[in-house]
Amino acid sequence: MSVDRVPMTHGGVLRLREQLRRLKSVEKPKNIRDIEEARAHGDLSENAEYHAAKERQGQLDAEIRHLEDILGRSEVIDVSKLSGDRIVFGATVELEDDAGHSITYRIVGEYEADIKKGLLSVTSPIARALVGREVGDSVRVQAPGGLKEYEIIDVRFEEFDDK
Repeated sequence: MSVDRVPMTHGGVLRLREQLRRLKSVEKPKNIRDIEEARAHGDLSENAEYHAAKERQGQLDAEIRHLEDILGRSEVIDVSKLSGDRIVFGATVELEDDAGHSITYRIVGEYEADIKKGLLSVTSPIARALVGREVGDSVRVQAPGGLKEYEIIDVRFEEFDDK
C-alpha cells in the first residue's frame, strides 16, 4: 500500500466519509441479508443468487478498503486560507473557450472530481495546463474532441459546499 498523500478539499473528504458510512451501514448489512436469504434456498453449488451475493460481498469489501485507504492518506487543503493570482489546487477558475462560452471549474483531488459538478481533477489535462497560470493567460489543451483554447477570466479561492 502506498503512503503517498492524497490532496483533497474538505468537501471531498466529507463526501468520501459519507460514502464509506453508507457502504458499511446500509450496503454491507443488505448484502449479508441477501447471502442469508440465498443460502436458505438450498444447494449452494447451483444457486446463482448466492454466488451473485457473494461476488457483491467481495466488491463491497474491496470498495470499503479502497475508501479507507484514500481517507487514511488524505491531506485536507483548506481552500479558505489560499489566495493569490496563480491557479493552484483548490482554485475556482472561470474560463472562456475559443467559441466564447464561459465555464467554471474547481481544481480538486482526483478522488473527488466530478466534471458534471464542475469539479476538475488536478491530474486532468485541463487542470495541468491551468496550474501556475493567472488571469489573462491563454492555455491550449489537447482534449478528446481536439485542441481547445481557453482564456482565464477569473481565479478565486472559496470553500463551498460542492455536494
